[in-house]
Amino acid sequence: MSTIRALLFFGWQLLVTPIYAAVMLATFWLPRIPRHRIAAHWCRAVAYGARWICGIRWRVEGLENIPSTPHVVMAKHSSTWETLTLGIYLPPLAFVAKKELLRVPFFGWGFALASPITIDRKAGRDAMEQIADQGRERFAQGFWIVVYPEGTRIRAGTRSKYKTGGARLAVKLGVPVLPVAHNAGWLWPKGVLGKRAGEITMVFGKPIPTLGRDPGELTAEIEQWIENEVARLGAPA
Repeated sequence: MSTIRALLFFGWQLLVTPIYAAVMLATFWLPRIPRHRIAAHWCRAVAYGARWICGIRWRVEGLENIPSTPHVVMAKHSSTWETLTLGIYLPPLAFVAKKELLRVPFFGWGFALASPITIDRKAGRDAMEQIADQGRERFAQGFWIVVYPEGTRIRAGTRSKYKTGGARLAVKLGVPVLPVAHNAGWLWPKGVLGKRAGEITMVFGKPIPTLGRDPGELTAEIEQWIENEVARLGAPA
């Protein structure tokens, strides 16, 4: 049954993604925030499609911790789910992503118009300056910035070394970090067609100040909070 649901959900994505991509391309002339709202609506359509078709529900803790000023958001990345759902609860988001994603048909074309921060991973140390320069622009344009400190999706129940890039960006821009934990990877795992019905929990932590902080120590604090919360949540029932 989970495989059948997953195939139906895949069909839903195939239906809505080209439509939204076409709308994004047709409205390329709009200012960045209105254009981003179209992309955010696609995220909602896909997330709620997973809810209706696959039975993937969710609940949120810590909404009172979401501030009103721009932050760097650092989140656990064990699923596609949190990428789709963060924008339901947060202001317009600029995701830090590799340039290769822009080449994906339909998705990549729409993503390029949603104002991401794209990096060339071959740039080495220059990549950090690319992120910082684009980050300043995005903050000025009304966006928050999302960084996945593990760098890629991690299988549920495992962890990878947190990279310091997100913390360095927050320190460089002088803004706090909003940490986010969840257990979505158990229901919507990486690289698996089937999806399991159940209830995901996502937690917004208290903002972490960055003024005068060492990026390495800051990263360690963020990692400890996120991984402790992920362990507390465990696998959804």
